[in-house]
Amino acid sequence: MNLRPATVDDLDAIMELERASFQGDAWSTAVMRAELASEHNWYVVAEAPGRLDGYAGLRAPAGGTDADVQTIALAESARGRGQGRALLRELLREADRRRIREVFLDVRDDNVTAQNLYRSEGFVEIGRRPNYYPDGNVDAVVMRLDVAGWRAATNPSPTDAGACT
Repeated sequence: MNLRPATVDDLDAIMELERASFQGDAWSTAVMRAELASEHNWYVVAEAPGRLDGYAGLRAPAGGTDADVQTIALAESARGRGQGRALLRELLREADRRRIREVFLDVRDDNVTAQNLYRSEGFVEIGRRPNYYPDGNVDAVVMRLDVAGWRAATNPSPTDAGACT
């Protein structure tokens, strides 16, 4: 798997994954094109030889201190192999590069796998949006991550490592 910034040239492959992953909640091609083109957003793709296995997007307007994970999607064949975590971490590294303090996201209440991933990276639930998703009256779980805390947890300083000996 190779991670790289997404471009508008990836739009067709991204839309295939979008429709397969989100079905009734899928964004339109026009919305996704605008997402990829926006100066406020940063998208990354996971590619394997000859195909796109996933994509993820971060909305982090210049000068802001908070950001939102817009979306993460993986091909069904790519799930369970750490690619979702790799995409999420790439978004969080970009947030850190942009000096973002907090990252927010919402996730379907019935998507326990995604919630567990987010919690394992340090996201905490801060609220719920009742009946948020149109395809079955599913709540959105709203989560927040402290970027400095995530950075410290994922990149311990050399002095921290030496303190354990």
